[in-house]
Amino acid sequence: MYSVIMAGGVGKRFWPRSRKDNPKQLLNIVDDSSMLRLTVDRLSKISDFEKIFIVTNHEQALAIREVIPELPEDNMLLEPFGKNTAPAIALAAVHILEMDPDAIMGVFPADHLIMKEDIFFSDVEKAQQAVKEKNCLVTFGIEPTRPATGYGYIQYDVKKMLVEDKVYKVKTFAEKPNLNTARRFLQSGDFLWNSGMFVWKAKTILRQMKAFMPELYDSALTIQDALDKEDYAGIVEREWKTLRSESIDYGIMEKAGNVYVVRGEFFWSDLGSWASVYDLAEKDEDENVIDGEALLLNSSGNYVYSPDRFVASIGLNDMIIINTGDVTLVVERNKAEDVKTLVDTLRKNGFAKYL
Repeated sequence: MYSVIMAGGVGKRFWPRSRKDNPKQLLNIVDDSSMLRLTVDRLSKISDFEKIFIVTNHEQALAIREVIPELPEDNMLLEPFGKNTAPAIALAAVHILEMDPDAIMGVFPADHLIMKEDIFFSDVEKAQQAVKEKNCLVTFGIEPTRPATGYGYIQYDVKKMLVEDKVYKVKTFAEKPNLNTARRFLQSGDFLWNSGMFVWKAKTILRQMKAFMPELYDSALTIQDALDKEDYAGIVEREWKTLRSESIDYGIMEKAGNVYVVRGEFFWSDLGSWASVYDLAEKDEDENVIDGEALLLNSSGNYVYSPDRFVASIGLNDMIIINTGDVTLVVERNKAEDVKTLVDTLRKNGFAKYL
């Protein structure tokens, strides 16, 4: 199997640690290794290095090369600028198709946390089995452990099982719900968290793009024809300017008919915000998490990241404090998702130097 790692994002919700020149996937968040390093090491157990591709942009390419020096030079695919997941997947698909007309490709984000890897590897094998049997599109859903409102959901048909209590026909995709809806999803028993990971044949996803995203398909063919040409980079940039920014979920998965989901039981988190890091981290007796040096009096439920500056608090509860060399972020833990909005506001208000 070919493995494609999506590594072009900035990770706005992890500001101020995540910056334009040092994005989330290059940060050591849950381990001494970066999220990207952990992802590459995991996928190298199921794909030879010659079959691992990283899709990113020019701004991050050098830093990624330093983190993953063993990646073959031609296996780093550069987008001129971000256009969401569908164009990035199309770019990877034409490169892989050129190498193997019958190739199976998996698509994985660079910055997700996966544990219980033996189960994950088994589930990837089940996904490949489904692709071989049905020539279908396969996504991975995660058994929900709580009524999360920060994830999209996938509803599957319990009566249409393809692979031994693991792979099911998808009924529908649901956007991030409110709390009451999320509770109903859990009670129904046939909804999974949408992990944003996929397995399919390269030629199959391109065929679906021809049906549902014809403009993207035409650009993909133009890029494929240019793979061995000197002006390849210029052709990619020209085509990229014409493309709509579109997710693969909205552009293809919600419209295609032959879509299946692996009911994953491995541990998964998209580490979507600082609150996710708090949830995963080991707490002290006051339910605080401290990365650095701090004294928190009569304070509970806080996450503090401050490796170079001492933090003291009195009576502070359920907050996130992030100290970097030039920025201090303070936000209520239950509003950690709003850091993305804050980052957008900083840019609009003349504070882009901090991004």
